[in-house]
Amino acid sequence: MSTPNPTPVEASAPHTHAFQAEVRQLLHLVAHSLYSNRDIFLRELVSNASDACDKLRYLAIDDSALWEGASELRIRVDFDPVARTVTVSDNGIGLSLEDAVEHLGTIAKSGTREFMQRMGEQHKGDANLIGQFGVGFYSGFIVADRITVESRRAGLPAAQGVRWSSDGTGEFSVEPIERAARGTDVVLHLRADAEDQQFSDLLENWKLKTIVSRYSDHISLPIEMRKREWDAESKQEVVRDEWEQVNKAAALWARPKSELDDQQYIDFYKQIAHDGDAPLAWTHNRVEGRSEYTQLLYVPAKAPFDLYNRDAHGGVKLYVKRVFILDDASSLLPGYLRFVRGVIDSADLPLNVSRELLQESRDMRAIRDGSTRRVLSMLEDLAGSDEQAQKDKYATFWAEFGQVLKEGVAEDFANRERLAGLLRFASTHNDSDAQDVSLAAYVERMKPEQTAIYYVTADNPRAARSSPQLEMFRRKGVEVLLLTDRVDEWMLSALHEFGGKPLQSVARGGADLGALQDEQDKKLAEQAAQTHKDLLERMKTALAGMAKDVRISSRLVDSPACLVADEGELSSHLQRLLRQAGQEAPRAEPILEINPEHELVKRLQQQVAAGPEQAEAFDELSRILFDQAVLAEGGMPEDPAAYVQRVNRWLLRAA
Repeated sequence: MSTPNPTPVEASAPHTHAFQAEVRQLLHLVAHSLYSNRDIFLRELVSNASDACDKLRYLAIDDSALWEGASELRIRVDFDPVARTVTVSDNGIGLSLEDAVEHLGTIAKSGTREFMQRMGEQHKGDANLIGQFGVGFYSGFIVADRITVESRRAGLPAAQGVRWSSDGTGEFSVEPIERAARGTDVVLHLRADAEDQQFSDLLENWKLKTIVSRYSDHISLPIEMRKREWDAESKQEVVRDEWEQVNKAAALWARPKSELDDQQYIDFYKQIAHDGDAPLAWTHNRVEGRSEYTQLLYVPAKAPFDLYNRDAHGGVKLYVKRVFILDDASSLLPGYLRFVRGVIDSADLPLNVSRELLQESRDMRAIRDGSTRRVLSMLEDLAGSDEQAQKDKYATFWAEFGQVLKEGVAEDFANRERLAGLLRFASTHNDSDAQDVSLAAYVERMKPEQTAIYYVTADNPRAARSSPQLEMFRRKGVEVLLLTDRVDEWMLSALHEFGGKPLQSVARGGADLGALQDEQDKKLAEQAAQTHKDLLERMKTALAGMAKDVRISSRLVDSPACLVADEGELSSHLQRLLRQAGQEAPRAEPILEINPEHELVKRLQQQVAAGPEQAEAFDELSRILFDQAVLAEGGMPEDPAAYVQRVNRWLLRAA
């Protein structure tokens, strides 16, 4: 948008000026559509007031006369229920009459950019956040039908004050006034027909204090409001002729770490996270380079109630130069770290005109990547510590947030190896169902001849431990990881190896144990396949449409049969999870593996030898074995009632 040349202003009479057509359209957008949270109008005005004070502080370094004998900077917020006005005042640099026309007359004008150019590149670091009225100022029209600005620029005589006024539609007026004090008063005349509670609340002390506390608590200047007290005699609130500070005016994250102790960090966490428990760990760093920002990030001790809502990203608050921008900063950390709480304060993050929607910029990506690495380093310090207290903290973390962290393995390719190192699982190494075995510890315990990391997936630890697929591994003393979280199947789609060792399911394919299987075992399996060739063919026929294949198992010891998935096909466990989630799962017939040493399989072999008269009993027992294998892996027979009837008939025969 082009910037209009300001109309010359005489210093004697009020003048009316027309906004550009584009400006009128943008004003309408700001007032009705741009801001989703109407309370932030106060944030914008307080931010502008802070900018004006910072600008005065900087300019007064070279010209101390600008202080005019009053060097104590402050911002004041006041309201008048009768006149229905809210006023934000500051004693900063102020505006001249020409400034009011030039900067309040057009949104496209950026006083900050011009000021920074005049000061030169070498002064940028000292100027801090130096701004000028812009789009944020016009957010006042969300709640007001008229805005009046009275101001005087520091260093000008009292007669050169200015009053600017507009209803935010097509025109604004400016006129010279007498004003003794430097600085600016922005007066919002609340909409006369605004009986809605969100407008009426703005004329109450508690509401304005709440807004200031939420959005501007860490403005470095004191923000003051008139002291109001309850008078018992008159039974009403009395306004005192004194001011009280309503913000803390101290950004803890901006202070050096050497000045802070653990209790201060914990207290700050409890304030921003609304959590009564102390955090497990935190990291506080100032990052300098192409992007400059400060991060103070915490890992909570307890999971929030909405942990598994992937759309909830309210954990990290975003500030720009200690001015609160938003607490829905999903762009600051990936979704799998949504449990992290804290603050990120950027020195140079680009924002769009509303300060609500972040631009997808290199600075934002740098902050996201840097913050992600910092959180992972914090977790690695906990997980890798030799101190029992730190180990206990990581065990607590994993119990609360482990399933969410697993999401990152499938989502964050760049940090996949680091995340894999943080994973914890239950395993057959011990009898506990606690997920406390790392992949590194598993690899360290692997047998010399073992080439793969073995795992089994199931609905719960008990089902995993009793899985028939584990029998041969248990007999050989081979450790198997027990994966029982619903997210595990998704994680495994991305996690294929660790430390050069492939991950292999014990319930998939031919269960080739490689060097773990001695020559004697291999010979016996090959002989059994030849000996029971007719049995396998008969069972394939009996189970047509149910089992893709029937073969002799090299993984069963005590159980008669088990189901395995063919390579490249969905496991039965994953198919069940997809169906439970209401998704279509492609039907894949499993492979039935049988144990030729089990009495039931020997009985089937006898029925094959008996000829056609035992065909019906053979088919029935084959179906029973198949359904039992389905039950053993946590599934449900296709026809449970028919399965029960078959079992009952065999029980009666046995009786």
